[in-house]
Amino acid sequence: MKNQTGAGGPGAKNICLSCRHYYLTYEVRQPYGCRAMGFRSLKIPSQVAFENSGMCCQLMEPKTPRETAPVRKPGP
Repeated sequence: MKNQTGAGGPGAKNICLSCRHYYLTYEVRQPYGCRAMGFRSLKIPSQVAFENSGMCCQLMEPKTPRETAPVRKPGP
C-alpha cells in the first residue's frame, strides 16, 4: 500500500509510527531506522525520503493488529 500524504509535512512522524518497517535503534546519533530502505538517521525516515527524492515514502506498509502493542486493562 502506497502512502500519498505529505511525508515532509506535519504528519511525517505519524507515517513512520504506523509503518511496519519503522524501528528505534536506541543509538543517540541515529535513533530512527527504516528496515525497508535499510538506513538509520537522526530524522524520521519519511522526512529523509522526502528530502532526498521529493516524493512521499513509497514503502510504507501499515502495521497489522498483531504488530501493535497490546492494550493494557486497568488493574483492580
